[in-house]
Amino acid sequence: MWFNIDQRSSTPIYQQLVEGVKEAVAKGVLSPGDRMPSVRELATRIAINPNTIAKAYQELEREAVIETLRGRGTFVSTCGNQMGIEEKKKKIAPMLNRILVEAYHMQMEEQEMLSLMEETVREWYRERRQR
Repeated sequence: MWFNIDQRSSTPIYQQLVEGVKEAVAKGVLSPGDRMPSVRELATRIAINPNTIAKAYQELEREAVIETLRGRGTFVSTCGNQMGIEEKKKKIAPMLNRILVEAYHMQMEEQEMLSLMEETVREWYRERRQR
């Protein structure tokens, strides 16, 4: 399976599913056009309530990560989310802000944080290209 569910996590299961699918797509484990398991099939496979899977799929569809084609199934979206640069910044900025707050409390200096960010981004894209 291309994601892990931690029943003991404080993160809701549907959110873990959303994050797992998004990560699998981002890392190239799932590609545009790949067929997703049906709600029932995935619920059986990972022993999770089908309503939880349906909620995750609805969120993924809303974010244009997956698309459901009536009578054919659910697939990884081939068009993706078509946000403008300002929308992207608006969505990402609060996440980065939370990271910076944590870095502050760990007493990381600006240059340390910038170096870590650059190293992490380069490694992430390097791994992505290798798939």
